[in-house]
Amino acid sequence: MTTTHTPKATGRLQEREGTAYLVFERTFRAPITDVWAAVTESDRLVRWIGHWDGDPTSGAVTFYMTAEAADAPAETIHIDECDAPRRVVMRSARPDDHSLEWKWQIDLAEADGVTTLTFAQEVADTTLAEGVGPGWDYYLDRMVAAENGEDLGHIDFNEYFPALTEHYRRELA
Repeated sequence: MTTTHTPKATGRLQEREGTAYLVFERTFRAPITDVWAAVTESDRLVRWIGHWDGDPTSGAVTFYMTAEAADAPAETIHIDECDAPRRVVMRSARPDDHSLEWKWQIDLAEADGVTTLTFAQEVADTTLAEGVGPGWDYYLDRMVAAENGEDLGHIDFNEYFPALTEHYRRELA
């Protein structure tokens, strides 16, 4: 199944415990356990963003981003909190500055057969938001398409970035 796709900036700024986060929501007509699998199981993640190796019970896995380029460097993802199938909190070194970290929170809630995924990434400044905002709109749209059995070929990162950066610049202004 192929659908027409028009990229849209969906992230909004939210303060969580004194820290700025960009927050995105997506809904799925699926049980919470199915959406949990789509964001935590390597064989499901690979359909829309990448895959991981290792033992998550150790508190860290090695993640390979495959949605962008086959030669993207592996990165260690630390799992700071995991409350399956409702919440996972992770972090890794930022690719632009290894002395800083990316921090993500994924929360899931199910009601009446619909699961809402709330994804949040900590953002310290406008420049970071301008890059990661369009990126997460892109990846989360890929996730929705993958979970709906759609062709991901119609989702082109070049339609997200830099087209959606102004929205994220305004969010942090």
